Amino acid sequence: METLLSGFQAEIGSISSDIKILQEKSMDMGLKLKNRKVAESKLAKFVEDIIVPPRMVDIIVDGEVNDEFLRTLEILSKKVKFIEVDPMAKTSKALKDVQPELEKLRQKAVSKVFEFIVQKLYALRKPKTNIQILQQSVLLKYKYVISFLKEHGKEVYQEVRAAYIDTMNKVLSAHFRAYIQALEKLQLDIATSTDLIGVEARSMSLFSSRRETLKNRSAVYALGDRINILKEIDQPALIPHIAEASSAKYPYEVLFRSLHKLLMDTATSEYLFCDDFFGEESIFFDIFAGPFAVIDEHLNAILPNCYDAIGLMLMILITHQHQLTMSRRRIPCLDSYLDKVNISLWPRFKMVFDLHLSSLRNANVKMLWEDDIHPHYVMRRYAEFTASLIQLNVEHGDGQLELNLERLRMAVDDLLVKLAKMFPKPKQQIGFLINNYDVAIAVLKEAGSDGGKIQMHFEESLKSNTALFVEELLLEHFSDLIKFVKTRASEDPSSPSDRAVTIAEVEPLVKDFANRWKAAIELMHKDVITSFSNFLCGMDILRAALTQLLLYYTRLSDCIKRIPGGSVLNKDLVSISSIMYEIRKYSRTF
Repeated sequence: METLLSGFQAEIGSISSDIKILQEKSMDMGLKLKNRKVAESKLAKFVEDIIVPPRMVDIIVDGEVNDEFLRTLEILSKKVKFIEVDPMAKTSKALKDVQPELEKLRQKAVSKVFEFIVQKLYALRKPKTNIQILQQSVLLKYKYVISFLKEHGKEVYQEVRAAYIDTMNKVLSAHFRAYIQALEKLQLDIATSTDLIGVEARSMSLFSSRRETLKNRSAVYALGDRINILKEIDQPALIPHIAEASSAKYPYEVLFRSLHKLLMDTATSEYLFCDDFFGEESIFFDIFAGPFAVIDEHLNAILPNCYDAIGLMLMILITHQHQLTMSRRRIPCLDSYLDKVNISLWPRFKMVFDLHLSSLRNANVKMLWEDDIHPHYVMRRYAEFTASLIQLNVEHGDGQLELNLERLRMAVDDLLVKLAKMFPKPKQQIGFLINNYDVAIAVLKEAGSDGGKIQMHFEESLKSNTALFVEELLLEHFSDLIKFVKTRASEDPSSPSDRAVTIAEVEPLVKDFANRWKAAIELMHKDVITSFSNFLCGMDILRAALTQLLLYYTRLSDCIKRIPGGSVLNKDLVSISSIMYEIRKYSRTF
C-alpha cells in the first residue's frame, strides 16, 4: 500500500512538473502572439503609410482637381512627410522602391495644382468679373492646395504668390483708376484761388464769369447741406454712370467719401481673403501698392488746386470716421494709409485758411468800401465761414483750429474798423459796425449754440456800439438839451452863483422840445428803419434811444423844479406820461 501511494505521489509530482512546463510554454506563446500582433499592427501602419495605392496615382495623375483630389492630396502630403521624418522609414528597404514614386507623384501634384491655380487667377483678369464672389465661392474651396505648395513646392508657391499679387495689383489698380476717372466727371467746382473772404466781389466776378452761376458761391463759405455727408458716412459708394445719367454734380468731399468707402470695402475683403487663403497678411500690402499709388496720384493732383476750406475740413472728418470704421472692423490694413491722407489734408487746410486770413489782413479797403452802412458782404462771408468751421469742430475739438479762428476774428475786426472810418460821420461809422456785428451774431446763432468766445465778443461789441449810436442819434436832434443836462442840470439853482441856472436859460430848451419832440422821434424812427437791416435790432436801438431821451428830459424837468419861479414853464413842459405813451406806441410796432 505504501509502495502504491509512493508511486501515485511520484506521478502527481510528474504531472505538476508537466503543468508548470505547459504554463511556461503558454505564457511564452502568449507573449510571442502579443509581440506578433504589435509588430503586425506597426507593420500594417508602416505599410499603409509608405505604400502608394494605384487609386491614389490615378487620381493625382489623371483626376480632376476636385474634393476627392484634395483629400488624396492630403494623403500624399502625409506620406511624403512620413518618409522624411520617420526613423524606421528612413532605414527601410521599401523606401528605395517607394521614394522615387512618391517624388514623381509630388512633382506631378505640384505641377497640376500650379496649372489649376494659375487658370483660376486668369479668370480674375476677365472684364466685369466679380472678384469677391470668385474668391469666396471658388478659390477658398481650394485653399488646401496653397498649404500643400507651401510644404511640398516652395518655389512653385512663390510663383503662385507672385502671380496672384501681380494679377490683383493690376486688376484693382485698373478698377480704381477707372472709378476715379468716372468720379472726376461728377465734380462740382466750389472755390478757386480768388474765392477768399477779403477779396472784393468785383475782382472775383472777372475770374468767375465763365463758371456756373454760384448758387455754389455761397458754398465757399457756408456749410449748409454739405454737413449731411457726415451722416451718410456708411452709405454705399456712388455708382458713377447712374449719377452721370441724372446729370448730378457733387462737391469734392462727396467723391472723396465715395472713393474711400470703395477702398475700405475692397481692402477689408482682400485683407481677410489673403489671411484665409495664403495665411499671410503681408501679401495685402504688395497687392495694394498699386491701388494706393493710383489714389495718391489722384489726390496729389486734386489737393494742390483745392481752395475749398470747408470741403477740406469735411474730408478730414470723413477720414477720421473711416479710421473709426476700420477700427470697429478690427482690420488694421489701412491704418498707415489713412494716417498719410490725414497728414496731407491738414497742411492743405491750414494753407487755404491762411489765404483767407491774409485776404483780410491785406484787404484793399478803398476797393472794398461801399457807401452803404448795411452789412458788408465780407462780414457775411466771414460769419458763414466761421460758423461752418465751429460747427464742424464741435465733434473734432481741435484746439489749433480754435486759435486760428481767433486770429481770423481779430483780422475781420481790424478790417471792419478801417472800413467804418471811410464814412464821414461818426453815426454812420457806428451804424456800419452795428449792422456787421449783428449779422455775424445772427449767422453764428443760426448755425447752433457753439459760437462761444467769438459770438460773445461780437455781442459785447454790439452792445457798446449800440450805446454810442444812441448817443449820436439823440445829439442829432436834441444836442442843446443833452449838452445842458450833462453840464448844468446837476447844479443847484438856489445856490448864490453867477452861473446859477435861470428860467431864461432853460425856457428856449423847453419850448424847442415841446415844438419838435414828436417830429424828432418820427425822424429818429425813419432813420433807424433805413439804417439797420435787422428790423428787431433797429427797434431795440430806437427803444434804447427813446428811453435815454426820457432820462435826459426827466433830468431837465427835475432841474426846472429846483429853479425859483420855474413853475411858470409848466405850461410848456411835456408830461412824462406823454413821452411814455409815445415810446409805447413805437414799441408796439415790433
